[in-house]
Amino acid sequence: MNRVVVASAAAALIAAAGTALVVAGSPRQPARAVAMVASAAAEDGRAPIYFQDPDGKPSYSLTPRKTLDGRDYLAVPAGADVSFDEDAPEAMPSASASPAGRKIKYYRNPMGLPDTSPTPKKDSMGMDYIPVFDGDDTDDGSVKLSPGRIQRTGVKSEPAARRVIRMTVRAPGTIQLDERRVSVISMRSESFVLKVANVTTGSHVVKGQPLMEVYSPAVSSAAAEYLATITSRTTSGDGSYGRGSRQRLMNLDVPEAAIAAIEKSRNVPTSIEWNSPRDGIVLERSAIEGMRVQPGGVLFRIADHSVIWALIDVAERDLGMISKGQRATVRARSFPGREFSGQVEVIYPEINKETRTARIRVELPNPDLALLHDMYVDAEIDTGSGEPVLTVPESAVMDTGSRQAVFVDKGQGRFEPREVKLGHRGSGYAEVRHGVADGEPVVVSANFLIDAESNLKAALKGFSEGARQ
Repeated sequence: MNRVVVASAAAALIAAAGTALVVAGSPRQPARAVAMVASAAAEDGRAPIYFQDPDGKPSYSLTPRKTLDGRDYLAVPAGADVSFDEDAPEAMPSASASPAGRKIKYYRNPMGLPDTSPTPKKDSMGMDYIPVFDGDDTDDGSVKLSPGRIQRTGVKSEPAARRVIRMTVRAPGTIQLDERRVSVISMRSESFVLKVANVTTGSHVVKGQPLMEVYSPAVSSAAAEYLATITSRTTSGDGSYGRGSRQRLMNLDVPEAAIAAIEKSRNVPTSIEWNSPRDGIVLERSAIEGMRVQPGGVLFRIADHSVIWALIDVAERDLGMISKGQRATVRARSFPGREFSGQVEVIYPEINKETRTARIRVELPNPDLALLHDMYVDAEIDTGSGEPVLTVPESAVMDTGSRQAVFVDKGQGRFEPREVKLGHRGSGYAEVRHGVADGEPVVVSANFLIDAESNLKAALKGFSEGARQ
């Protein structure tokens, strides 16, 4: 009765394993394993406990049976240790067998459970514990994988090498006017606007273009005094006498062209023509014909848009990588595909406490006046130093938050976990400042599977040490 139960359980287990292998796409391996076992059974005359399809298909029988084409099912004897691992040797060693010159340290659970034994034993299903020999369980923390497992899991390694990391900081911003290129036209004395040119807010003006005509009693008085000085028979021959009167006109902000016209015509004008002091866009027009203007009243505000500022809000964590002179590329959302290039001119010495961002200023040429005041833009700042540094691919780094580590490929299927200190990251690589030497291969693929194997090994080692104490 016990024999039948054992045979049934074994058949069920083998069937489940065979089904998994067929699903995985490796049907030839069971056939090879079963053929090996059947051959061994024929040699030593052991009685079979079940029969399996000769092609390795998941088809089993407790009694002799034939395939549809007339071939006999292969007999699997009791106690046969059939392995479905492609990395398994042709014959698995028994619990008591030991290769020549190697000592068994302990035995581990065949199902991978954290259970070890200092002596041979079987688990609850009757499977022998697997011996662990000297050299298979090293104390240096390395993990050993068979070539087949490395191939199946896709483990790949790449040597650490020196590379130039291109680190790019991306941040949003807005376009602002260059404060040095804004002019305000205001009167320095009580005046009256007699006439305003056909100039409105948003109009483009050039330097010297007439904007308005203004009458000012103070200007007229200063102009009459200046004429009296330069036309007097007593003082006309001495230029130093008219210098103070001319300076008074200049102090009243009378345009140089108007002063030259007074000197030429020798007449006191009833009105003074005011011109634009620079090329630019009219941002504000307050001048109205007939209005009275008090000293300091702003009549026009003109800004030059040929060079503008991009004020970029950089996250506080990226501020350490930003420095003056770095190249920046700005893209306006209004002009997809177009780029504007400039460089970092100013890093403002403050942090916005609500957004935790720092503001930097990038100066941009704007010859066609495409960029407008308060326009939203996206900036990319190249923070790379241009010097090659020791790097590994970012996929090789296992980051726990407080520690970073990589697996160093030691060859022969051994992988050593190594804690590293990282620097900057960019272009898919991470700078390694400590922990890995130049040229050492590190695992860049399937390293999390190796980490899982390492954790299992650490657990098994802990249990084994507790069992031996």
